Amino acid sequence: MNPPMEEIKVASGKLKDTLKKIIREGNVRRVIVRNAGGRTLIDMPLTAGVAGAVLLPFWMAVAGIVALAKEFTIVIERDPDAVVTRAE
Repeated sequence: MNPPMEEIKVASGKLKDTLKKIIREGNVRRVIVRNAGGRTLIDMPLTAGVAGAVLLPFWMAVAGIVALAKEFTIVIERDPDAVVTRAE
């Protein structure tokens, strides 16, 4: 069975904040960021408890791609067994 996938379309100005919110939820296995044409720009596997300095290369890559397009699609692969903690 394939893990649940979710797609969110965001403007470049909201990309970083949206990704932070998604990662804080804690039930995310993998995040893929694609441009409006569907090309994958970032494909980042995540493990439970990932935070801080471990994500520094991820955030640097996000900052680098924001200038490349006006709209992005975030594809989220969730862990169906993890507890969801929605961050407000």
